Amino acid sequence: MPSPLWGEGAGERHDGCLYMPWIQNRYFRYILSRFLQAIPLIFVILVINFFLIHASPGDPVDILVGLTDADPKVLQELRREFGLDQSLLVQLGIYMKKLIQFDLGYSMRYRQAVFDLILSRLPATLLLMGVALALASFLGIFLGVLAAQRPYGWIDNTSTFMALAGYSMPLFWLGQILLLIFALKLDLLPAQGMVSLRAPSEGWGRVFDIMKHLILPAVTYSSYFLALVFRMTRVKMQEVLAQDFILTAHAKGVSGRQVVYKHALRNAMIPIVTIIGYNFGFMIAGSVLTETVFAWPGLGRLMFDAIMARDYPVLLGIFFIISIIVILVNAMTDIVYVIIDPRVVYD
Repeated sequence: MPSPLWGEGAGERHDGCLYMPWIQNRYFRYILSRFLQAIPLIFVILVINFFLIHASPGDPVDILVGLTDADPKVLQELRREFGLDQSLLVQLGIYMKKLIQFDLGYSMRYRQAVFDLILSRLPATLLLMGVALALASFLGIFLGVLAAQRPYGWIDNTSTFMALAGYSMPLFWLGQILLLIFALKLDLLPAQGMVSLRAPSEGWGRVFDIMKHLILPAVTYSSYFLALVFRMTRVKMQEVLAQDFILTAHAKGVSGRQVVYKHALRNAMIPIVTIIGYNFGFMIAGSVLTETVFAWPGLGRLMFDAIMARDYPVLLGIFFIISIIVILVNAMTDIVYVIIDPRVVYD
């Protein structure tokens, strides 16, 4: 049996040094190595994003002052204030120096610290992503298991058709269709935003109001990823159900439900968890379209507004936070592997 991550016996040795046996754990060392390897990767991503953003057409100062004929001295002062009068290499050096000090810069458009701005929008995105990811994962696995048990039955055919439709439809198009039908035509759900103007400021009333606003963007957001999870679950479950140990379990008199959910699904879960973790980063990118359609006040909408305003510090700050989140999710995926299948060993 592998030793626990946080084992007993931590304390001081007889020579006065701190003894922490969990540092010797292979899983801890593996996860720590993943984070250490991510540091140069994040650096490369930030450098590439920095030059790509600055190479995009449009001057942030011109967009900031609008189409009016501003005084050249005013434009020059704004460029000096935001550091745009320096060369790209000097700007990159200044940005990296601030980043080491955990300073993401200052927003040109919103006139506030980028870290505070992102922190104010992050909960809305995490709420939308969490609900959409849970919906796509649980519903995709459930339908995939049902479809795999009866291939080419009505459940399999119907689920496959819906998955193909969800996989094929662009998120912004599906979001507008759902908005037109359920918000504008039937008037069943709110059209945009996260809360209503007349919603209670606290309590269950506010919770229910947020849940109503969450339904349409969460369904839109989860449609593509639900299709991926369903197709992966269906394929892997069909492969596992055809193996010899499943036939042996049936021959021993194990109940069908126990065979499917305890033996077959557990052996099929690793590739399913992999595709869920792998697509987490793509979900963040997809939030730009979904949050823009439904005016959801999250990072996706902030990213769209920052692109339109050429707000370089905000864009770089969002890319940095996204990189950190993706790395954390990948590390969590590795931990889930061990929980699902103890035979997985990291050296």
